[in-house]
This record gives sequence, structure tokens and C-alpha cells, in this order.
Amino acid sequence: MATLTLLRRDRLLATTTSRRLTASVAGGELTRLRIGVYVDTAAWNAATPEDRAIARAHALALTSPTAPVVSHETAAAAHGLPLYRADRRRVHVIAPHSRPGAAGGVIRHRGELRDDDVVEIDGLRITSLARTISDVARTASFEQAVTVADAALRRQFVAGPHEYDFDGAERFRREVLVIAGRSAHGLTRARRVLEFADGRAQLPGESISRIRLREIGFRVIGLQVAVPGRGIHPYFVDFGLDEANAFGEFDGAIKYVDGKLLDGRTSSQVFDEEKQREDWIRGTTQRSYARWGWPHLATVVDLRTRLEAFSIRPRR
Repeated sequence: MATLTLLRRDRLLATTTSRRLTASVAGGELTRLRIGVYVDTAAWNAATPEDRAIARAHALALTSPTAPVVSHETAAAAHGLPLYRADRRRVHVIAPHSRPGAAGGVIRHRGELRDDDVVEIDGLRITSLARTISDVARTASFEQAVTVADAALRRQFVAGPHEYDFDGAERFRREVLVIAGRSAHGLTRARRVLEFADGRAQLPGESISRIRLREIGFRVIGLQVAVPGRGIHPYFVDFGLDEANAFGEFDGAIKYVDGKLLDGRTSSQVFDEEKQREDWIRGTTQRSYARWGWPHLATVVDLRTRLEAFSIRPRR
């Protein structure tokens, strides 16, 4: 669902003048997305990359003579999937080979669409989930594609806490690869992404962490590993690194500020509970235990340095 309100020039002029509208844009009160379509700048600055991508798509649809079919990472955002290093300026669309020309702020991907390749969400025509994952997996960077594919698998095949439908995920992978096979390019890239993707990754940071761990040299990476807890319920750790006798967790810090995750507790209470949990796991398993965040995922060297501070390294 769109969270940014688009402001059309014709409607704005019902309550203001053209000169004042121009001054609002020049003064930074309004941001122009396309000719004749604006958004409140404060709301725009506070919006997520995904919400901005959706708003740009709606602005394009409002100003296009025919409704575009939004695709690739823009379609992923419309499907509610997180983006990694999102395109900050352009809308991705699929246009038939017969349609000429280009448009500012738009990436036109040439291709043909079947009827079941297109769905409508919140008034936008966008590629279906499977077609979207196929297109992203064929054309985006490995990091971007894995982040989106992980999220798509998670949304469909995580039935509950730590319940993952492996068979359903495998069927979806096959469906996506069949679609990728219709295109002339990118099947090998798509296959690599889909083989690596795993819906048990709960956050984009966990998707990128898994890539970095593989780049460091870890070959067996357990996800959402159960560890006996104090009571009847186990604790779950993001990553099990058996070859290093270690556990690892991505900590994006959002859990300490997100009201949905705090669940009535203060940030300090959550932090203290996490610390007690970590001490219990380290003490009862006698395993090394490391946490890292986004600053440690910028490059493989950053995460390797972080892990080596805890004497965690892959088997040579």
C-alpha cells in the first residue's frame, strides 16, 4: 500500500498559484517526482527506499498515456519486499520490443509478458511475484537479488516462528527458474541466486551476512539454529558456524527502538534480556559467540576482522 501522498499540479492549483507552487519546489517544501507530480519533502525524506520506489512508480503511472508494467526492483518494492542499495532515481518497467524511445527517470527492460506475468497492486500494474524474482535474479547484483529472493521465500513459506516449508520453497524456486529460462540472458545468474536463497533469513542484514560468511570461506552455515534455553522453549541463533565451533548474530539495532519488537518493554530491558540470553548460550555450549551490524557488512574484510576478534575463522 502506498504510504506517500502524491500531489498533482492541477489539484494544487485549485488552492494556490503557479508562482507559489514554483516557490514551494524551489524552497524545498515540495519535491517533484515527475512533471506535474509532487510529494511533501519532509514526508519524502522520512520515507523508506521501498516507499520512495513505489511513489515514483505511481507518479510515472499518473503521467503515462498507457499504464506501464512496473518490474524488477520497483516491482519487488510494490510486493512489499525489502531492497538492498536501491536505485534512488529510476523506475524499472518492462516494455515490449516494439515500443520505441526512452523516458527520463525510467529504465526500460525489453521483454514480452504473458497474461499471468502481470498483477495489479494498489492501482499499479506490476510483474507477478515469481516474474519479479526471476527478473531481479537475472539482472541485479548478487547481494540485491539474494535479499529480495530471501524475503519472497520468507513471506510465502515461513508458516510460523521457525517453521519453514522447504518443499514449497523448492517448488517456487523451480517456477522462477522456468520463467528465467524464457529470457535470452541471465539464467546462470538466476540459478546461482535461487540456489543460495533461503527464506529463513529474517532480515536483509541476515541475507548479506550469509553472503559475507560464504565469501570469508564458511561452507556450512546453519540458519536459525535451536539452542536449549532455560525453560521449555529453546533459544534461536541466527547463524551456526560448526566448523569454527561458533555462533553468530546480525544485530541491526532496530530491535532496541522498534515498538513492534519491544512488545511493551523498554530498550534497556530488551538489551539486558539479549545479554542474559547470549551469556547463557555461550556458557552452556562453550562456543564462541559474535555479534555484528551493518558497519561490519560493508566488505568481506570488515566482517572477517570482526569475527577474528572473537577467534572465529573458517577451517583452512
